Amino acid sequence: MDIQGKTAIITGGASGLGQATAKALVDKGANVVLFDLNEEASIATCNDLGNDNAIYALVDVTSEESVENGISKAKAAFGELHIVVNCAGIGPPSKVIDREGNPLPLDKFKKIVDINLFGTFNVLRLAAAEMAKNEPVNADGGRGVIINVASVAAFDGQIAQPAYAASKAGIHGMTLPIARELARYGIRVNTIAPGLFMTPLAASLPEAAVEALGAAVEFPKRLGDPSEFAHLAITMAENDYFNGETVRLDGSIRMAAK
Repeated sequence: MDIQGKTAIITGGASGLGQATAKALVDKGANVVLFDLNEEASIATCNDLGNDNAIYALVDVTSEESVENGISKAKAAFGELHIVVNCAGIGPPSKVIDREGNPLPLDKFKKIVDINLFGTFNVLRLAAAEMAKNEPVNADGGRGVIINVASVAAFDGQIAQPAYAASKAGIHGMTLPIARELARYGIRVNTIAPGLFMTPLAASLPEAAVEALGAAVEFPKRLGDPSEFAHLAITMAENDYFNGETVRLDGSIRMAAK
């Protein structure tokens, strides 16, 4: 897919991996719509990207109405929707049994799965329905591409990550069946499973902690730069033979139990 002039929605687009992906897409000539709940960060990101190419919508990815309104805003501003990158997610640690012997409250587990897995699917299904209406954009009959974000925790989940690992494993698990289903519409579906990246959360840690995290990576021995994530997202969007895949982007790290 030629990204020039296409329209992309990025959930969680006002910071971290989503923000880096938005910048990479704009640099390629795309229009971007940030779905985020942080209005201040969304405004700042749009200003940095250029208001002619970037807008935002305050969207709760778990809400059908909220996502529908965000998609409507995107279409009103830029027309057809061609690309979605689902970066929105949370991952607070939560053990099944805490130090006092209390079980993990079910609502805490459910909230993580709701945002990470159900939220991803909610945006995916509503965006795919819009993409299916597009005229083909290439000789293969392609109409769009959806890129979801899992995590190496889907495969190497650590202690205190039951909800996070389950939600990310679910994203990996639905990638191929959805890619197979949406093939008839010319919509590709891929997933990136990032390892340790220099997100705003990591940047807030002491330098020694960041160095220790980087040392756990095989090579290069550092945290990933969000621009490296964005590079892979661009490749997935541009390469029309890239479909139905989950790709680890992790410097060959394999997470220890804790």
